[in-house]
Amino acid sequence: MPEEISSTLLESAVTELSRLPGIGRKTALRLALHMLRRDEAEVTALGESLINMRRNICYCRCCHNISETELCDVCANERRDHGTVCVVENVNDVMSIERTRQYSGVYHVLGGVISPMDGVGPDMLEIDSLVERVASGDVAEVILALGATMEGDTTNFYIFRKLAPFADVKVTQLARGVAVGNDLEYTDEITLGRSLLQRTLFTDSFSQ
Repeated sequence: MPEEISSTLLESAVTELSRLPGIGRKTALRLALHMLRRDEAEVTALGESLINMRRNICYCRCCHNISETELCDVCANERRDHGTVCVVENVNDVMSIERTRQYSGVYHVLGGVISPMDGVGPDMLEIDSLVERVASGDVAEVILALGATMEGDTTNFYIFRKLAPFADVKVTQLARGVAVGNDLEYTDEITLGRSLLQRTLFTDSFSQ
């Protein structure tokens, strides 16, 4: 049975907090009561920071990473290797790879992976824009850095087929130091860094 809340204002706050991933109603109530006990200025600062984030953060027009400008900091950095594009599932993966300090190229964020069970098809991801980047002729290597899951492998293969016409572009994937079934977000930095440095040609996976 859900807990009865006498205050409609508190009830509203709990309802909104419980919409967050991983936050159940009891946790939402504890968070709301915690904020109720805090100084008003602290809670106002929290609310304003969330509103500013939602209003002012956009997506990079080139790689679809989060950004506060038209181009993200990575894409705008002339010292990065723009001929090497690392394809990842989401923004969290960009952050994970950046923490390894083993990669100097740029990124392409798909916004998910192909998953028919979840109703996610290729047309719902940023795959066509990746093909357009490669077609521009400025890309020498595409690194497929998706999680070692069935959905990740399916997406890898789909992208590989889409890039097949570009014979001069090398398509590689992370070495299998990343455990099967793992998302990059939960892989330690050392393992992820080694997997990136020891990446292999995607075609080599066909013979394994």
